[in-house]
Amino acid sequence: MNPDDFLDAYLKDRQKIIEEALQRYLPDEDAIPQELHTATHYSVFAGGKRIRPILCLAAHEACGGDLAAAMPTACALELIHTYSLIHDDLPVMDNDDLRRGKPTCHKVFGDAMAILAGDALLTEAFVLLAHSEKVRLAADRRLAVIEEIATAAGIAGMVGGQALDILAEKNKPDFKGLEAIHRRKTGALIIAAVKTGAILASASEQKITALAAYGFHIGMAFQIADDILNVEGNREEMGKSTRSDEQHGKVTYPSLLGMDAAKKKLAEHVDAAQDSIENFDSRALPLRVIARYIMERKS
Repeated sequence: MNPDDFLDAYLKDRQKIIEEALQRYLPDEDAIPQELHTATHYSVFAGGKRIRPILCLAAHEACGGDLAAAMPTACALELIHTYSLIHDDLPVMDNDDLRRGKPTCHKVFGDAMAILAGDALLTEAFVLLAHSEKVRLAADRRLAVIEEIATAAGIAGMVGGQALDILAEKNKPDFKGLEAIHRRKTGALIIAAVKTGAILASASEQKITALAAYGFHIGMAFQIADDILNVEGNREEMGKSTRSDEQHGKVTYPSLLGMDAAKKKLAEHVDAAQDSIENFDSRALPLRVIARYIMERKS
């Protein structure tokens, strides 16, 4: 099987089992208050690549773990990611009308219910991390995972990065400032995904450190690719608005470096990610092909 066929089959298989697990973990759509649950289901099951949970599972397997032990954590990461998208799309944030090819949550359910849907998903993620279904985890590993994800999602990570991104609309950042924003806004949760996958597999500190480096470079590559697609991408393929960064006056990698230099920086991060896990065995093949996919993706 060539790498493209392997990746396609792997992503489809992992997306399927993650979708099934999310259906198990989320409260029923018709639970009370029904409109809130309908809004959370609408956003979670609107599609999406499921990259963060897939990276968690792939890192877990690369360290010798089995899927069952990592699935609750993987799904919790997707709930947090979806909450961030709901809030990011709001009129007071990026004011987007389209997400994953569908009207954004606030366009369908109103601003207030969209805010609550995001709040609910963030909270449900930590319920899931605390209970982790029937998987028995040592308390120290469970706490380490919760701390890792909470830090990545909070002020020191994603939320702090979103705040810096908003502030950067008034005071344009230089390259170092732009990287600082995206190391938090995009990178932190991706690093947490691979690190927690490794922690759940009782991996060595050496492997956790290597995967953290992989996650950093993948996170930066993902953001650069997003910036490039916002300029060159197809609205129908992407399922969201294009050229929105330019309309909002945001500093991006292409606007700061130029398109050619941005693409070069993307390739450098992908190569560095590959180098970070060069000492892993064949079980890390999914991580290697995902790195290449991030650079070549069209949506």
